[in-house]
Amino acid sequence: MERFDSVKRIIAVVIALALLVFGVVASVFNAMWASDWEETFNQYASTEFPPSSIVEQGDPENKIAVVNIEGTIMDTGNTGAFNSGGYNHEMVIESLKQIASDDTVNGVMLNVDSPGGGVYESAEIHSHLQDIKDAGKTIYSSMGGMAASGGYYVSAPADQIFATNETITGSIGVIMQSINYSQLAEEYGIEFDTYTSGDMKDMLSGSSEPTQEEEEYVQGMVDSMFQDFVDVVEAGRGMSEDEVRNLADGRVYLGDEAVDNGLADQIGYPEDAMAALQEELGGNAQVVEYGQNSNSNIPFSAQAKEFVGNLFGNNEIAKIESLLNNRQGVQPMYLYEQ
Repeated sequence: MERFDSVKRIIAVVIALALLVFGVVASVFNAMWASDWEETFNQYASTEFPPSSIVEQGDPENKIAVVNIEGTIMDTGNTGAFNSGGYNHEMVIESLKQIASDDTVNGVMLNVDSPGGGVYESAEIHSHLQDIKDAGKTIYSSMGGMAASGGYYVSAPADQIFATNETITGSIGVIMQSINYSQLAEEYGIEFDTYTSGDMKDMLSGSSEPTQEEEEYVQGMVDSMFQDFVDVVEAGRGMSEDEVRNLADGRVYLGDEAVDNGLADQIGYPEDAMAALQEELGGNAQVVEYGQNSNSNIPFSAQAKEFVGNLFGNNEIAKIESLLNNRQGVQPMYLYEQ
């Protein structure tokens, strides 16, 4: 009888502990949902895209729009709730479109910290920046730790470019890569049966050595895109083509070198660039930032971040995102890789 009572007491304790754990877990999830998830999604459901916020009060008819271009410039489609941060191409483009059509915006501050990225994406940003300039607005660029290749491409149209002594910039050029594993396949007796509708259909295939015709054709594409880059710098910086080409062998420059060779105008940090732009626009402009902080596309609370990180591992997520965002494949890139 005593043994039976002991068993009952043990069962009762186990059930009580299980209920306690269940209650705690349920409370945590309810709290997260109520205070973070539901509020966040309700906020985004009722907020126009892209979001914007006033970061410095001033004349609402004389605004400075801040746009952050941070990370690898590629349209990865990572705009969902679980994107842990980084560059958001759709948000940048929509921000630039709104700025171009907003008569109350007279100045734009680009905060650029990027190794560059896709040729298409960089050119798309440049096109919308030109629309903003054509609308009579002033553009300043503040280059952070890195504004290389495509990061410089999008800075080039600015009326004033600020860099710090530590900024890595330049890398004017194009890179296009593929992996040739044909010798490895041959070593292991692997053969590829490929059927194409034309001789160039499997161009840049890793299963065979490129022909001379393919090499010349791809190099011609790279040269054409490089010329576009040279034209952008030539127009943006008021240089001759020869001056640009003398700087455009792919090398990077520190900020003070960039000022000396004409790729940048002044040494200064973002606050220096903002102060200069404020002064040019009259000193009382309202500063509006478009998009979100690059740490997260959706502002999870600390609870939610810790929960997701514990599930998947922050380091592993960062590694996978880095591989995806920095992949090259056969896509042409305005990209500087260390």
